[in-house]
Amino acid sequence: MVYRYLPVTAEDRKEMFAALGITGIDELFSDIPESVRLTQDLNIPAALSEPEVLRTMTGLARKNVSADQYACFLGAGTYDHYIPSVVNHVISRSEFYTAYTPYQPEISQGELQAIFEFQTMICELTGMDVSNASMYDGATALAEAAKMAAGKTRKNKIVVSKAVHPEYRAVLASYCHGQNLELVEVETFNGLTDLSALETAADGDTAAVLVQYPNFLGGIEDLQRIEKIAHQHKGLFIVSANPLALGLLQPPGAFGADAVVGDAQPFGMPMNFGGPHCGYFAVKKELMRQIPGRIVGQTKDDKGRRGFVLTLQAREQHIRREKAISNICSNQALNALAAAVAMTALGKAGVQEMATLNLKKAHYAKTEIEKVGGYEVVFTSPTFNEFVVKTPVAVSDINKGLLQQQIIGGYDLSRTYPELVNHMLLAVTELRTKEEIDRLVKGLEGIQHD
Repeated sequence: MVYRYLPVTAEDRKEMFAALGITGIDELFSDIPESVRLTQDLNIPAALSEPEVLRTMTGLARKNVSADQYACFLGAGTYDHYIPSVVNHVISRSEFYTAYTPYQPEISQGELQAIFEFQTMICELTGMDVSNASMYDGATALAEAAKMAAGKTRKNKIVVSKAVHPEYRAVLASYCHGQNLELVEVETFNGLTDLSALETAADGDTAAVLVQYPNFLGGIEDLQRIEKIAHQHKGLFIVSANPLALGLLQPPGAFGADAVVGDAQPFGMPMNFGGPHCGYFAVKKELMRQIPGRIVGQTKDDKGRRGFVLTLQAREQHIRREKAISNICSNQALNALAAAVAMTALGKAGVQEMATLNLKKAHYAKTEIEKVGGYEVVFTSPTFNEFVVKTPVAVSDINKGLLQQQIIGGYDLSRTYPELVNHMLLAVTELRTKEEIDRLVKGLEGIQHD
């Protein structure tokens, strides 16, 4: 059985050839020299029927292991969190699922209100004044914040901690290269940004200091001290923050951050083997005209009724191209909606409880692992739901052993931190049960004695 989504009959081809004034498809490429044409068939498998494609793809999918089947202790930027059932119900509605950028407010009030609510809750979590209508992910949000700082301060040096997610720093490096900005990375000490090195790196040419909270190694940075260093030479203080952690930790806005960015994946978005995500971008009021992307505002119509519109739009973002504040003008509206629905369903108390469970369960796991001979929790700095463990053998070998016990192990830090060979980054979320944590500890102990 062969099914075609766009069937073209022999008669259809004949009519098209006649309209074009040609006798066959080869004549379409007559302007291409024979010397550069492909003279053999492509080295790809023959076409399959629809049932065969479904069977093949299903077989490939079954080779994957998901957090629905195994206990997952892998984080490093994408986390296994509780998603209220109402999230999928709302985002699956056709008016949201197929929605495009809401340029016409008269027919987009639902979409605009949803984004407005997302912005409002992001501001409440971060302690900032204004949020945009979301971005692609946390990495591009951080890079755009650095670019914004360079434009605002007219300085060309970006200082970033090596405790910031390595993939975020890679995206940041690409942005800095394209904008001719100098990027300086600051070393870590005891799982946190080395403040002495940071103070040395930040100078009068520094547009911004960038840190993560909690950082990639799980540590909770001292934002109060870092803020003084960042502002000492009139640079901006930019924090990439886990929004769930902000349900428990003091928000960066309380420490004088100029911009708070991050990834909203912990709210309402499954891991999906790595994406898609939803970045957020929040700033102080004085920076709101430098925000990349879009902002939804609340207004009134000519009859005094409450309404929502895209506001403070820098038109150059749409039509002036190379002179735009940013070339990221789209948003992740569907994922932002998922985040907004999740936060609404949880409520303030629910977000705080969820964050507290992450903290307590991670602390329990850390305490139990410390009891296992050969394993060491290496950093003494406070953590949220991730921490680093030094292992007696290669992390890759440990993860293979854990996988056989239906456990997804932690992130091998040697992949991005060569100095941390045999160091594993473990994540413990509210979904991990005591039984699963105990099974992880027992598994680690068993591998230690193999």
